[in-house]
Amino acid sequence: MSYKAPLKDMLFDIKHLADIDAVAQIPGFEEAGFGTAQAVLEECAKFNEGVLSPLNWEGDKNPSIWKDGVVTTTPGFKEAYKQYAEGGWQGLQHPLDFGGQGLPKTIGAACGEMLNSANMSFALCPLLSDGAIEALLTAGSDELKAVYLEKLVSGQWTGTMNLTEPQAGSDLAMVRSRAEPQPDGSYKVFGTKIFITYGEHDMAENIVHLVLARVTGAPEGVKGISLFVVPKFMVGKDGALGARNDVHCVSIEHKMGIKASPTAVLQYGDKGGAVGYIVGQENRGLEYMFIMMNSARYAVGMQGIAIAERAYQKAVTFAKDRVQSRPVDGSINASAPIIHHPDVKRMLMTMRAYTEGCRAMASVAAAAYDASHHHPDADVRKQNQAFYEYMVPLVKGYSTEMSLEVTSLGVQVHGGMGFIEETGAAQYYRDAKILTIYEGTTAIQANDLVGRKTARDGGQTAKGIAAQIEKTEAALIMQGGAAAKAVAKRLKAAREAFVDVVEFVAGGLAKAPEGSAKASLNAVFAGSVPYLMLAGNLVAGWQLARSLLVAEEELAAGKDVDFMKAKIITAVFYADHLLSKAPGMRDSIIDGAESVTALALDAF
Repeated sequence: MSYKAPLKDMLFDIKHLADIDAVAQIPGFEEAGFGTAQAVLEECAKFNEGVLSPLNWEGDKNPSIWKDGVVTTTPGFKEAYKQYAEGGWQGLQHPLDFGGQGLPKTIGAACGEMLNSANMSFALCPLLSDGAIEALLTAGSDELKAVYLEKLVSGQWTGTMNLTEPQAGSDLAMVRSRAEPQPDGSYKVFGTKIFITYGEHDMAENIVHLVLARVTGAPEGVKGISLFVVPKFMVGKDGALGARNDVHCVSIEHKMGIKASPTAVLQYGDKGGAVGYIVGQENRGLEYMFIMMNSARYAVGMQGIAIAERAYQKAVTFAKDRVQSRPVDGSINASAPIIHHPDVKRMLMTMRAYTEGCRAMASVAAAAYDASHHHPDADVRKQNQAFYEYMVPLVKGYSTEMSLEVTSLGVQVHGGMGFIEETGAAQYYRDAKILTIYEGTTAIQANDLVGRKTARDGGQTAKGIAAQIEKTEAALIMQGGAAAKAVAKRLKAAREAFVDVVEFVAGGLAKAPEGSAKASLNAVFAGSVPYLMLAGNLVAGWQLARSLLVAEEELAAGKDVDFMKAKIITAVFYADHLLSKAPGMRDSIIDGAESVTALALDAF
C-alpha cells in the first residue's frame, strides 16, 4: 500500500495549535510562517511518498547485510539517501552558519513524521545525525565544528551515538570504554559498543561516531564519562578524507523489526587505538550526551506517531476493500466491506484518535522548543523550556506506547490476513516495538517525568499545564455546542485525576528522606509509567479539545466542512473512549501501589 502524507491534519496543527505565525515573529524565523510550512511540507511529502515509501517493504524483505566488516544496505537505500541529502532535508532545522536551512522545529517535526511513516528503517540514519549535530553545536570546540558540522548538516557524512556496551545498557555508570590522552591533544579510544544504529553502512562517505568513554584516571560512575568524536575515516586539515580509523564493525544484529537499519557492534582500538577528539570538557560526557538523547527522544516519539499513521492508513484501505458478513443493522442485505461493522469502526476510530492526538501534542511541543531556544524574552524562553522538557517524556513515552496499540489494532482489522507477512500489516507492528525500548525504555521516561520534571519543582510545571487545560474547559463550555460540552466534562475529570496524581508523586518524593523513605519511593515509582500514560493521555486529549474549538469556528464559517466535521467527531471519540480512562488510572496509581510490590520475590 502506498503512503499518503496527512498534510491537511499536519498543517491544521501547525497553524491552529502550534501557531506557526507566532513562531515566525521570533527573530531568525521571519520567513517561516504558514506559507513556508505548507510549501516545505508539500515538497517533503512528494519525496517521501515517491522515493522512500516504495523501499519500506523491500527493506523488510532484504535487510542490510554484513560481510567481512562491510555493511551493504537494502537495494535502493544508497540512491535514496543521495537524493535525501541533495534535497537539503538533513539540514532542514539546522543553522544557516553550517549550511542548514534554519527552519523551526515546528516545521521540521512534521517532516520527520513523514520520513518515518514512509520508511522508518531509512529514517533512523538522519535521526542519529541530527543528534550528533545538536551535541556538536552545543558542546563542540570551534575546531570540531569547522571540521564536522557542515558535512553532517549537508548529509555528506552521517553521525551515530555510542552509549551502550555489553555490560552497560541503561546503566551508563558501567561504561568501560577507555580513552588515553595523546601528546597532540587527541585521545586513543578502546572498547566495544553495541546496538549502534547505522554504525556501519555504505550510504555516506564518512561516519562520525560520538562515543562515551572514560579518560585514564577518571572518577568511577557517571561522573567520569567523557564524550569523543571518532570518525570512521580520518579527516585532513584540508577536509579531505585520509586513512581508515581503528574502529570496525564486527557484526550487525538480526532483529524483530526495522530490519533494513543496520544495528552494529563496533570494536574500537584493536590495532593500537582509534583516534578520538574530546567534545567539551573531560568528565562531562553524560551531560553532552543528554543533548543528543533529548533530541532523539522527541524524534522517537515522532516515529511512534509516524508508524501509527502508516498502520491506520493501511487498515482503512483494507477495511474498505475486505467484504465479510452483513451489517448488524440490516442496512445492506448482503456481505459488505468490514468498515460497515461497528467494532471495526471502533478500532479505526481508536487508531485515528490516538494518532491525531499525539501529533497535535508533538506539534505544540515543537513550537515550545522553538520559543525556548530563540525567543528574545528570557521569561518566555524559560516558561517554554519548562513546558517542552515536561513534554519530552510524554511525546516519547505515550506516543510510542500508543503506537504499539495502534499497530496491533491494524493487524486485528486485517484479521487472519494481518498475521500473514505478505499483507504488510505485521511489519508496522514489529517495527513499532523497538520504539518503547531505545533512547530509554518507557520506565526510564517515566523516571525522568517523576524525578526531574515533577518532584524537582514540587509539581509546579505540571500544575501550570493543568491550569491551562482548565481554561480550555471554560472555553468549551462557553462555546456551548453539545460536542464541546461533552468533551469539557471528560477533560475536567481527566485533569482532576492528573492533579491528584501530581500531588501524590510530588508529596511522595518529598517524604522520601524521612523514616518511610523506601515505602514512599516504591509507592511513587510503582505508578510512574501509569502516571506518564495518564499525563500523555490528558495532554493529547487537551490538544484535540483545542482542535474541536477551532473546527467548530471554521465549520460555522463554512470552511472545509468535511475535514472539520471529522475533526470534531475524532475529538469527541477521544474524550469518550480514551480520556475517560484517566480517573481509573488515577485510582490504580494512588491506591494500587501496595499490590505492585507486595508479592515476595521468591513467589514470582
